[in-house]
Amino acid sequence: MSLAATPVTPRTASPVLPVVAVVALLGLPSEPGGDGGATPADALCALVVGFCAVRLLRQRRRPLSRTAAVVLGLPVVGIAVAAAGAASPEAGLSGTVRYLQVFVLVPAAVLLLIRDRGDFRLLAWSLVALAGWQGAVGVHQYVTGTGASYQGQPIRAVGTFGPQDVMGMATVVAFGVVCAVGLALGRAPVRQRVVAVGCALALLVPLALSFSRGAWIATAVTCAVQSALAGARHALRAGAVTVAAGVVLVGGLGVGTALLQERIASITQVTDAPDQSVTDRYTLWAAATGMWRDRPLTGVGLKAFPEYRDAHASLALSAAGDTEGAGAAFRRQPLLSPHNMYLLVLSEQGLIGLLTLAGSWLALLVCAVRGLARARARARTHGGPGGLDCALVSCGLLVWQLTDFLYADIGGPSTVLTAVCLGLAAWWALAGGCAEEPPGRAPGRARAGRHPREAPAR
Repeated sequence: MSLAATPVTPRTASPVLPVVAVVALLGLPSEPGGDGGATPADALCALVVGFCAVRLLRQRRRPLSRTAAVVLGLPVVGIAVAAAGAASPEAGLSGTVRYLQVFVLVPAAVLLLIRDRGDFRLLAWSLVALAGWQGAVGVHQYVTGTGASYQGQPIRAVGTFGPQDVMGMATVVAFGVVCAVGLALGRAPVRQRVVAVGCALALLVPLALSFSRGAWIATAVTCAVQSALAGARHALRAGAVTVAAGVVLVGGLGVGTALLQERIASITQVTDAPDQSVTDRYTLWAAATGMWRDRPLTGVGLKAFPEYRDAHASLALSAAGDTEGAGAAFRRQPLLSPHNMYLLVLSEQGLIGLLTLAGSWLALLVCAVRGLARARARARTHGGPGGLDCALVSCGLLVWQLTDFLYADIGGPSTVLTAVCLGLAAWWALAGGCAEEPPGRAPGRARAGRHPREAPAR
């Protein structure tokens, strides 16, 4: 018997591993007081896109189907028009690069590097693992009083992102919850579903301690949608588990502190007695709407919102927020965006940009839901998982992002993860949803003789 090691071939090493490396890199601490420039994760994303391009050239195959090219390429139209109307060439160039990275190039690269459902599940579990790490850091910050400042107390869980990206940990943990819920509701092996349920429940603690109302709302809406898509029986079970988890968190573990209860209650007080953060947000929304009225078709140009903000905002705007804690000194953080992705696009890119960008997202969601319907039909006809877990993860990520964009926009190190999740969802919507999983084979393992992506997607 030969003791020689089996050589690693391109078929044994998944091409999605560089994307997993991007996810892992987001677990490293961010530089305190960073100004939101390029991060190591952004640089690695550029290498992933280059790696994907070289791989396509070596394989000499058509990169994307016609439908995938149209859906993923649609935002380019609005971005190009808005870049032409930017206040300066530098702003136009930097804005174009950022939007293309987040909404076109990285999602397309992730789509092309995922070979099958096994690669999809690997990337989904890596998101759960990153959420677990960031959540553990966040809980430690809350317990030890070393988090970001919240109402004068250093208790806000922000993970390794620091107070300069106060939404970073909440976004990462929410993505982990959505992935875990999708994996738990699918027809996967029992052990995997049990682990996924445990991860989802554990991640609810750091999500609560993030004090992020937008992330709470988006996660609750998404989990409800995932449960409904999985079927009535799964929806009832998920509801029962959620109620039980809430009782344990609030009562048994003491997570329901006065500040947390006050934060939850403030969700219903955004019109009656809004706090300053809500007032600032309303004022910024009104300013974005005013910019759109001035230039309804093309907007004021990429990265031009800060320049036009004061001309359209009322005196109720505080113009900056205070940030400190989690290893960073006190700092006044200027409010340079409306904290609403749809209004940011509408103000800077106009109706053309909003229709092309939001149209691309809605097309992905429609294709993902159609793929989910096919997966359920396959599971009923042939048995087995049928890719239902992948479908629920994809639909969940899209629903979460589209809901969260009502309260947030792109910016900060965690934005890279938005691009990765869009690519993950795009693979199912544009390629994986119509792929058959050969019977008698473990979920996610690729057939040895043929690359699943060689067959053109719809």
